[in-house]
Amino acid sequence: MSHQNPQIKLNDGAVFPQVGFGTYKLNGASGVSVIRSAIDNGYRALDSAYNYENHGALGEAIRQSDIPRSQIMITSKLPGRHHQYEEALTNIQESLYQTGLKYFDLYLIHWPNPKEDHYVEAWKALIDAQKWGLVRSIGVSNFLPEHIDRLIDETGVTPAVNQIELHPYFSQAPQRAYDADHHIATEAWSPLGRASSVLQDPTIKKIADAHKKSVGQTILRWETQLGIMPIPKSSSTIRQRENLHIFDFELTPEEMKMITDLDRPDGRVKNQDPAVYEEF
Repeated sequence: MSHQNPQIKLNDGAVFPQVGFGTYKLNGASGVSVIRSAIDNGYRALDSAYNYENHGALGEAIRQSDIPRSQIMITSKLPGRHHQYEEALTNIQESLYQTGLKYFDLYLIHWPNPKEDHYVEAWKALIDAQKWGLVRSIGVSNFLPEHIDRLIDETGVTPAVNQIELHPYFSQAPQRAYDADHHIATEAWSPLGRASSVLQDPTIKKIADAHKKSVGQTILRWETQLGIMPIPKSSSTIRQRENLHIFDFELTPEEMKMITDLDRPDGRVKNQDPAVYEEF
């Protein structure tokens, strides 16, 4: 079995590595060092957002790397306070200036913020930004089926990606099924449950021990076998390598079900329900 990070083809024809690297809270010189380490360790998809306030560190890490820009897939996200059309376009441009990049490979609406109800307007801005070459692929983050239905109904354009909270305690089966039915790639933020108890779960530990893998590797393998694109974050070089080294073993259908059955109704890490949660 290959150790190679598989490629996922999006509905717009773009191709992304299945396992990416999250950059949340990686700022300043230390952030540059960690992101640079991730690139050196083989990551070719880096996830960021305007609200992470680390576009400068991200751009610097890319410039310091020996890997050509064309081989690194960069994602950023639009904050809720800039959902109005002109503001959204300006924010995309400003984000590119901050990174020093000419384009983003993937650009997402970070949260729908349904009470404000400007997310369709924001989507129209992303569609135009894609036409003008500022971004290559466009998608959403934390969007529920009803939010995506509106985007499709009002613009005719289906997101390429939906980035959602997803881990063994919150496996999001209905959302995953919806995304699959609409040929939308599901990407997982907090794929290891952040620092939650999921990493100490005895069921997952038993499965991990059987394969001589860590709990983190086992969770990421479960996600990739589900067809998900996880974006784990780690400041440790050893963990960065471990999180990519997950394609030399395979979980059985029974093991997959055991992990999926750990799902909990209250499994969200911070109770951020997109139906009501707003982030600006």
